[in-house]
Amino acid sequence: MTEYTTVSIPKDLATRVDETIEGTSFSSTSDLVRFLLRSIVIQHQKEGKLTEAEFEEITGQLRELGYLE
Repeated sequence: MTEYTTVSIPKDLATRVDETIEGTSFSSTSDLVRFLLRSIVIQHQKEGKLTEAEFEEITGQLRELGYLE
């Protein structure tokens, strides 16, 4: 059985995420966060280590999508 932990995000961000995922295959904010984190971790594992530039590119994309401030 998978164990879970809680991650806190600001309520305004959660609201924006809820609006963003409407009509997508993501059923909740948690689904989206798991997907994003899994994607970052998989990329890191494939490449051995994320460079600063790669990390900045990912965070820039997330910021443009409104997931980061």
